[in-house]
Amino acid sequence: MPAATDFATLADPYRPELLAYCYRMLGSVDEAEDQVQETLLRAWRAFDGFEGRSSVRTWLYRIATNTCLRALETRSRRPLPSGLGAPAEDPDGALGTLAPEIPWLQPFPDALTAGDPAKIVSGRASMRLALVAALQYLPPRQRAVLILRDVLGWHAAEVAELLGVSTAAANSVLQRARSQLAQASPAEDDLREPDDPADRDLLDRYAAAFEAADVTALTALLHADATMEMPPQPYWFAGREQVSRFLASRVLTEPGKFLLVPTSANGQPAFGAYTHSGNGSFAGHGIQLVSISGQRVAAIVSFNDDSLLATFGLPHDLPAAQGPAVTRS
Repeated sequence: MPAATDFATLADPYRPELLAYCYRMLGSVDEAEDQVQETLLRAWRAFDGFEGRSSVRTWLYRIATNTCLRALETRSRRPLPSGLGAPAEDPDGALGTLAPEIPWLQPFPDALTAGDPAKIVSGRASMRLALVAALQYLPPRQRAVLILRDVLGWHAAEVAELLGVSTAAANSVLQRARSQLAQASPAEDDLREPDDPADRDLLDRYAAAFEAADVTALTALLHADATMEMPPQPYWFAGREQVSRFLASRVLTEPGKFLLVPTSANGQPAFGAYTHSGNGSFAGHGIQLVSISGQRVAAIVSFNDDSLLATFGLPHDLPAAQGPAVTRS
C-alpha cells in the first residue's frame, strides 16, 4: 500500500467528477463542495486501512454516496419554481413574495466539470438543469442508483456492493427510479449547446435585445411554449406571450438596465447578469441559463442571486467602461 502522504496524489484527480456527482445528488454547488470536502477528509482518515480491494475511484464514490445520503436525511429537496405548481396567470399583476427560505436548485458552472468521466458516457446532458431538477424528486437511494448506473455507467453488481444490497435489489431500485424520472423529467432531445454559428448568433441577438430592452426583438426569438423562472421568486411563466408581457412590464423597462456576460452552466449557454447602478457601473444580479430548441429560446431560468457570480469566476461588479461591449467579446 502507498503511504498516506500519497493520498492527495491519488485522490485529487477525482475531485471534479466527485463534485459533479454530489451536485447531481444534492442540487447545490455549495452543498456539493461541502460533501466533497467531507468525502476526502473521511477518505484521508481511513486511508491507512484501505486494502485496495476496489479501485481508489470506487472507494471514493462509496464514501461520497454515504455522505450525500446522510446529508439528504435532514435536508429538503431543491426545486425550481416550475416544480412548485402551475405557471402564473397574470404577468402584469402584483409580484409575489420572494421565497428565500426554499432551498432552490442552483446552477453548476461547466468549468468545474473538467475531467468528469460522466461526459464520456452521456455528455453534459446528464447535467441539464431540468434533469437535475427532476432527480431531486427521487428518493435519495433511487437517485444514487440511477446516477451511478445510467450516468456513470457502473455495473449493477458494483452498485449493489456499494449500497450493501443484492444485485436484484439494486436493479429493482433502478427500475423504480427510471419510471419516476420518466414522469418528472421533460423531453430535452433537441436542447443543445451553442456549438454552431447559428446558435451563437441566436444567443448574441438574445443578449443584445435583452440589454437594449427590445422586447419585440426578444419575443421573436422565443419558442411558442417558452418558459421563464426566477428563483427565489416562487412563480414562473409559460408561453411566449406571457413571458414577453412579464419582461416588458417588470424587467426590461429601460435600455441599458441590464448587462449580460457569457458563461456556461449545466451543459447549457448562460450569462452573468448585471444591473446598472446609479454611479454608472453594473452590480451583480445573478446567473441566467438559456435553453435552445429549434433555433429558438425554449427556456430562461434566471437565478437572481448575486452570490452565484463568484462560483462562476465572475466579478460581483463591473465598471461602466466594461458595459454592453463585454457581451460580444
